[in-house]
Amino acid sequence: MSGFDRITDPLLSWFEQNARSMPWRDDPTPYHVWISEIMLQQTRVSAVIPYYQRFLNALPTLSDLAQCDDEKLMKLWEGLGYYSRARNLKKAAVKIMEDYDGKFPSDYEAIRALPGVGDYTAGAISSIAFGKSQPAVDGNVLRVWSRITGDFSDIMAEKTRQRCREALRDAMPAVKTSEYTQALMELGATVCLPNGSPLCESCPVSCHCVAKEQGLISQLPVKTKPKPRRVEQRVVYFLFYNGTVALRRRPRKGLLSDLWEFPNELSDFDPAQWGASGREEGSIGKGKHVFSHIEWDMDSKVLMLDSPDLPEGFVFANREELESVYAVPAAFRDFMPAVLERLK
Repeated sequence: MSGFDRITDPLLSWFEQNARSMPWRDDPTPYHVWISEIMLQQTRVSAVIPYYQRFLNALPTLSDLAQCDDEKLMKLWEGLGYYSRARNLKKAAVKIMEDYDGKFPSDYEAIRALPGVGDYTAGAISSIAFGKSQPAVDGNVLRVWSRITGDFSDIMAEKTRQRCREALRDAMPAVKTSEYTQALMELGATVCLPNGSPLCESCPVSCHCVAKEQGLISQLPVKTKPKPRRVEQRVVYFLFYNGTVALRRRPRKGLLSDLWEFPNELSDFDPAQWGASGREEGSIGKGKHVFSHIEWDMDSKVLMLDSPDLPEGFVFANREELESVYAVPAAFRDFMPAVLERLK
């Protein structure tokens, strides 16, 4: 393990002194750890905290989540993106209520079998909430591991991740597994930073780091570059009628499935196809949103409708409903202030 088995004591000592305060760390029940880890996927800690607190205030127990209305669940998740994660949370909660009498399973394989739970999340719940010797390997941990061991394997390859998991499992202490898992995450998030800019002078285990010793920091970790995203030029249509704005439900499958959106189409679309007619009032600006495989470059058009006659799948929402009922994806966040201003 090229020094990885020697970092435990200094890492735990550092974590004891430097661990950031987080609500799920203060009360690391399985439910809390699970919700936080799903929310933290591709989202910063500082951004997650208010979403986490809002979610737990509304759904404090597994039973509450299992029984939550889908529309309410989507609204609680609004702004976090990847709404399938919220749907899987509910599916998993229902499974736990039905198969485990409402008690979160402690067995790793049972946790791993829950909808939406992968190796990383199962490891995080097992080690942090239950004190099991199960590693949680995410991008931060892979970066720490590859630099400390000087490993040039592609961290996007499953065989590399599996080798990292095995190394961590061998190195995990018999006690303080929760702290060990969180310490590795914390080191990667706050010290062993990406893009060749780690804070080595603040690292408690730099003396065991092959990358630092051999000047390889900027070369590690090795990560396959993703394919270029497809760019789509879209127009978002803001259809206002009598103090309300039109929303359209997305299809049940595919991108942003089953969510409410401001109707949008590729740039050559004519809204007359919806039967929409009225007075055009220009634009409320431009927007951009990047998905994992596609990028939307969005222009906007405003139409003050003569009537609310639109096809099935459209609804009209007033300001209060837009803020408290309908979950509108973050893809349209750039436009929301202007829309709400018009709905005063």
